[in-house]
Amino acid sequence: MTGAFQPRPAQAKILEYTGGPMGISAVPGSGKTFTLSLLAARLVERMAEQAVGGGFAGEREVLVVTFTNSAVENFRARIGQFVQQEQGLLPGVGYRVRTLHGLAHDILRERPSLVGLAEGFDIVDDRTAAAIKRDAVIGYLNSHPDAFGPFILPEFLQNPKRIEKALMADAIDIADRVIRTAKELRLGPVQFQTALMRQSGTWPLLEFAGEIYTIYQRSLHVRGGVDFDDLIVLALQALDADPAYLSRLQDRWPYILEDEAQDSGLLQEEMLRRLTARHTNWVRVGDPNQAINTTFTSADQKFLRRFIQKYPQQSQPLPNSGRSAQPIIDRANFLAEWSRRAHPVLHPDQHLMPPEILPTPPGDPQPNPAPGDVPFMVYDRALSPEEEVDVLVKSLARWLPKNQDQTVAVLAPDNNRGFAITQALELAKLPFDDSLLRSDSATRAAAKALAITLAYITRPQVPNFLESLWIEVWWG
Repeated sequence: MTGAFQPRPAQAKILEYTGGPMGISAVPGSGKTFTLSLLAARLVERMAEQAVGGGFAGEREVLVVTFTNSAVENFRARIGQFVQQEQGLLPGVGYRVRTLHGLAHDILRERPSLVGLAEGFDIVDDRTAAAIKRDAVIGYLNSHPDAFGPFILPEFLQNPKRIEKALMADAIDIADRVIRTAKELRLGPVQFQTALMRQSGTWPLLEFAGEIYTIYQRSLHVRGGVDFDDLIVLALQALDADPAYLSRLQDRWPYILEDEAQDSGLLQEEMLRRLTARHTNWVRVGDPNQAINTTFTSADQKFLRRFIQKYPQQSQPLPNSGRSAQPIIDRANFLAEWSRRAHPVLHPDQHLMPPEILPTPPGDPQPNPAPGDVPFMVYDRALSPEEEVDVLVKSLARWLPKNQDQTVAVLAPDNNRGFAITQALELAKLPFDDSLLRSDSATRAAAKALAITLAYITRPQVPNFLESLWIEVWWG
């Protein structure tokens, strides 16, 4: 219930927001999802009051964008609860929650003809896209068997099978990275080839990737579909093609709240910048010091950092976290400060940014855990698998007598190691339960079906749960 909710001081400042650009630096465990959901609910209430007063006409929604489908469902549930319990409004009305790619899809579905798409265009999933690229690479290597010869060191030529396997994986990875980068730069296959021809010298790997790009896009066109990377590019093209359509969307979403903004790339930022250009009500929240997707997508936390630095007066921190004990907080803050003052290599753009992590205030419903004993141990000596099992069992033999009212979980890398551990526990006469280890595929499938069914029963209003029930249980 939120009636008794007392926001932390930093949360209270954010909840005072009424408009304009605002960047929020959120440390891990600071309650950003809760805060952003409550802010969205209050903006929904504000727009409802304006509509009653006759100040605005037409459909208007608070738009919340996030990174994953699971986060979409979490936001929908929280905002729906807040608008119903705090404002007495209907859940599901006055706001929309979408992933960035889902938002791009919405924009295209409404006006596909703006970018030359048919009304019923398909979205090619990642698995199909990967298969198309793989087939294109196989075809290329079959017709150009010596294409990668200059890049193979002589000492590797004695193992042809190993070379063939590694070469295929590397070629697919090169093609995939180049295609994604080209789309990020809004270069189609023809523009990519033209730009490459203007460069001096020879670029065999880029020439290879350019051919794969051409084949890949041709295959998508034959299917009448687009991939996920195309969605953002085409949505931008649609917004640029029809100013009246863009203006209508800007009025439809006068407030845009962006979650996990550190995981946005250039094109995602451009799309949201266009949508917020008229009303300028853009809230971006994220952790500028970490982005899990930078290693395999075009995401970069520099975009959130620049936004925060551009609007310093309007930006706010979310520094309080109840996730960790004070020694861990102190160590994290020390490393962040060290990166700014003493790191010998990091460029200033790579320094970890404030705010420092603060514990939650006294009386907070999420107090920080007590430091207690050291909660982990790093064993720094190399061990054989047999020695590792022996060390593990001896550790458990010391721990169990002192903690007879508790249980401990042992994670094994595979079933064979798990069985070796259970045999050692049995020899040591230590009690254990290996039922999870011994479950077969049928048992795991039944458990999955039961979980999907219960998820739908508890929240039947969530479309994705019904879809999963239909696909995984009914037809699975």
